[in-house]
Amino acid sequence: MSALPVLAGEGRVIGVVSEADLLLKEELRDAAGETDGRTERAKAAALTAGELMSTPAVTVHADATIAEAARIMARRRVKRLPVVDSVGVLEGVVSRSDLLKVFLRPDEEIADEIRRTVVAPIPAASQVTVGVTEGVVTLGGAFPDRTLVPLLARAVRAVEGVVDTRIRLTRP
Repeated sequence: MSALPVLAGEGRVIGVVSEADLLLKEELRDAAGETDGRTERAKAAALTAGELMSTPAVTVHADATIAEAARIMARRRVKRLPVVDSVGVLEGVVSRSDLLKVFLRPDEEIADEIRRTVVAPIPAASQVTVGVTEGVVTLGGAFPDRTLVPLLARAVRAVEGVVDTRIRLTRP
């Protein structure tokens, strides 16, 4: 694992010890006093996770979308992201590879889920066809209620593994 959350109290995430923290400690220990930074010196002398951790911890809430988690990881350049509940208690850790697995779902699996969870519950969508190629969803066929198209598109985009949507619906 490339990072571990540091917990306090009832399991609240207060920081993270990452590979980068450990490498900095090792590098500064070998440099023996060649650094000016107070934080860097403190990390080099750290004996506990609390002294070594990066704080505040970069976390994501459990109800965040996969896309939100991916954006946080990319922007903050972290490989692992602690997942917390509404009060900051650790629920798990998501990794880059966990996120990538979602986008590696087979197209037919994505199409089946869209047919079952998005299209089937809408009586007016009985003539809608679903095609998926490399995560890009194409909705075709007849759909009488144009006012529902934005909602239908949003529901399709929310399915894990969907990369993009193409709407090619006509009036019956």
